[in-house]
Amino acid sequence: MHRAARVEDALHEVVERRLRNRGWQPVITAYTGYGAPGWARVMARVVLTRGNGAGRRLEKVRGWRSFMSSPVSKAVVRIQIGDTVTETRTDRSGYVDCRVKGDLEPGWAKARLAIEGAATVEAPIRVVDPACKFGLISDIDDTVMVTALPRPLLAAWNTFVLDEHARMAVPGMAVLYERLINANAGAPVFYLSTGAWNVAPTLSRFLSRHLYPAGPLLLTDWGPTPDRWFRSGQEHKRNTLRRLAGEFPHVRWLLIGDDGQHDQEIYSEFAHAHPENVAAVAIRRLSPTQAVLAGAIPGPAGTPEAVGSGGKTWFSAPDGAGLWSLLRDTDVV
Repeated sequence: MHRAARVEDALHEVVERRLRNRGWQPVITAYTGYGAPGWARVMARVVLTRGNGAGRRLEKVRGWRSFMSSPVSKAVVRIQIGDTVTETRTDRSGYVDCRVKGDLEPGWAKARLAIEGAATVEAPIRVVDPACKFGLISDIDDTVMVTALPRPLLAAWNTFVLDEHARMAVPGMAVLYERLINANAGAPVFYLSTGAWNVAPTLSRFLSRHLYPAGPLLLTDWGPTPDRWFRSGQEHKRNTLRRLAGEFPHVRWLLIGDDGQHDQEIYSEFAHAHPENVAAVAIRRLSPTQAVLAGAIPGPAGTPEAVGSGGKTWFSAPDGAGLWSLLRDTDVV
């Protein structure tokens, strides 16, 4: 195992032991999962919290609070879907990410998660109908939420310091997603990001507050891995796209991202490798100022446009309204 991972594990062990001695208790944070009739991918995390901290709501929520937690590793977690119960263990960072069996109907379902010494929680599960042929996979940073990534200082400010209620939504994107879902009844929405799981509750509240369609967040863990210092966000996106293509081979995805990071490169690779799983690609074009803040080269300003690339149509516009003007009269919708 990588030295950084060993150091992290040793630190977590010391902190966990001291916090338990002070009376801290484990709590489960359940994330929205997904699946199909017969199975579900369940995701959650177990951390320690103050015994009297349950239910406390802060008026102002700073990003750094999401990272100030102590994970509980190797905890036995019971996952119940209907009458089916599966047991698993948290990993070295306190996460649960497993595929379990269960009797599920298309739509929304719930999985019950329980560990010893903690209250049982319910995890929402988006169950994709086998008859569904269309879905959305959306980036988050600078696609639905203005974050000015990956410039390090601004990224750190937006992630750790900024009050979550001060985060801005990209104009028109929530309306775009709602129109796409209304035009394709039962279509699932997945939010794929290189962000850390620590901020999943913050992102969920942001999406709900700005009226984005509900859907699973597919994030990653920023910490050391058994063989390297940090996980690769780009590989996380590539692996997740391949996984979704394998799990839902009948679904053709509209891939939505922006031109400020690596979305275009990653989506192009996926479209070439899995053309049967891609309906089209929609790219939110950053303004010159936003592109500079995101560390990208500003693209040409102008009207929305649709171009062909890799056998797929690529739609490009500066906001949701521009993308909808391109998509609404196509066979994608």
